[in-house]
Amino acid sequence: MPKYTVLRDLAQRSTRSPDAGVLEDAGAGLPSEPAVDIAELTRAEVRDLSRDQEVRAIAPVMPTQLIEPFAAEAADQAVAGNVTWGVTAVGADTSTRTGAGVVVAVLDTGIDRTHTAFTGVQLVEEDFSGSGIGDKQGHGTHCAGTIFGRDVNGLRIGVARGVTKALIGKVLDDNGHGDSDMIFRGIQWAAQNGAQVISMSLGFNFPGMVKALIGQGLPAEPATSTALEAYRSNLRMFDSLMAMIRSREPFGGGTVVCAAAGNESKRASTPAFEIAAGLPAAADDVVAIGALGQSAAGFVVAPFSNTFPVVSAPGVAVRSAKLGGGLVDLNGTSMATPHVAGVTALWWEEVLASPIPASARTVTSKLLATAVTAGLAPGGDVADRGLGLVKAP
Repeated sequence: MPKYTVLRDLAQRSTRSPDAGVLEDAGAGLPSEPAVDIAELTRAEVRDLSRDQEVRAIAPVMPTQLIEPFAAEAADQAVAGNVTWGVTAVGADTSTRTGAGVVVAVLDTGIDRTHTAFTGVQLVEEDFSGSGIGDKQGHGTHCAGTIFGRDVNGLRIGVARGVTKALIGKVLDDNGHGDSDMIFRGIQWAAQNGAQVISMSLGFNFPGMVKALIGQGLPAEPATSTALEAYRSNLRMFDSLMAMIRSREPFGGGTVVCAAAGNESKRASTPAFEIAAGLPAAADDVVAIGALGQSAAGFVVAPFSNTFPVVSAPGVAVRSAKLGGGLVDLNGTSMATPHVAGVTALWWEEVLASPIPASARTVTSKLLATAVTAGLAPGGDVADRGLGLVKAP
């Protein structure tokens, strides 16, 4: 029997008034309270469950995976001086903000909490993958290092190195794979535990689902159709969950969600070989992020970076924390995303210190409004780089 993720809004529960004998909305005037469950359901049960007033969305469970980074080449110039080029490019090295007081969540493969880059950071770990806390793959450790890592061997790698509390949700197993239910539960957990920024360098594995269905005996055409409907349902699930998170902003400030656009484009070999951003980057109110590299003419869109990001950030030759200690250089929109998450933390601190309303909407507006195209190589396509390079306050 197929598995489904079920999104409920517990604030919409109704109770019967003992006096009036009528239904009253227990959630009236209250923020949404998302609850994510998983269940094995028949089609008839899905139809019945969709009529439940608590249920906001139902979607088949889909496979997910990390957005696989590439090894950086020496010619990509990872570092100049004692600060990584990415930290300099986004202006974090000259910003007066450090991310102090901001809670960041990283939903990935976990973290190597013994790495010196995370000394002094309170790491709250939760496993949704079933493989236990801790990073065995290295991807989550690298991403976390870029967001809030402390200096390693005299080199600054972290954009928001004043962050002192991070929520580490392990939504991908030790091989970098997971499913949609793990991500949804991770987002719910992070938002309900005070995350002001969520960083996700992962994606839905549509081809993997098609292959699995064919392996179960379905012909290619119905397998593709089934996977497509599952993808559409999960997009609706994301949109519903994001709407519920937005509804909580007046009660606690809210959460800015950042996600990698993906690495499936191949412009280096075929300029027209471009792939659009997928889930979760394609969902409503998620800040989709593309990758930039360096060139003599200025910053250029990385050949692997998927189209239609909202903004872009350094994603080529990014030096950050390596599993087991030390540093490693990697390429990918996975590496660009934590730069944006770190800059978002800086903007949260800036907004909280100002008289303007401190909300995720305000922070997102600042992040997008201050993105720049100055410094980008001429001739770039807006569909490839979005509003431009994010900048720290």
